Amino acid sequence: MRLEKCWFCSSTIYPGHGIQFVRNDAKIFRFCRSKCHKNFKMKRNPRKDSTFDFERKRNRPERYDRNLAENVLKAIPKIDKIRVSREERHHKNSLVKARSVLQQDPSLTLPKIKVKVSQQQSEENHAMEE
Repeated sequence: MRLEKCWFCSSTIYPGHGIQFVRNDAKIFRFCRSKCHKNFKMKRNPRKDSTFDFERKRNRPERYDRNLAENVLKAIPKIDKIRVSREERHHKNSLVKARSVLQQDPSLTLPKIKVKVSQQQSEENHAMEE
């Protein structure tokens, strides 16, 4: 099993993966993914390509700050308590009440409004519908 190196980012290319490009002068370029191939076709310089620098930075371990970690661990229960209280308040204010609760407490329902409709208006509406 032969492992190749990507010409652009120099990462390992396993068998059956990547793209191979052969130039007119028979020089072979191997790329690990289409991103490297496209950057090569756009004639970008791999030493100056900022996208690969960004990828490398993510793999660095973060510095551990004991005081910060301690404060975060202390704050987690407070944050959970606030989140639960907000969630309960939201459910209390926004959820639709069950019919049995509405029948027991009429103050939760909207007042019914009676509207007078004259006989002449109801006949005109009936004629328009037909």
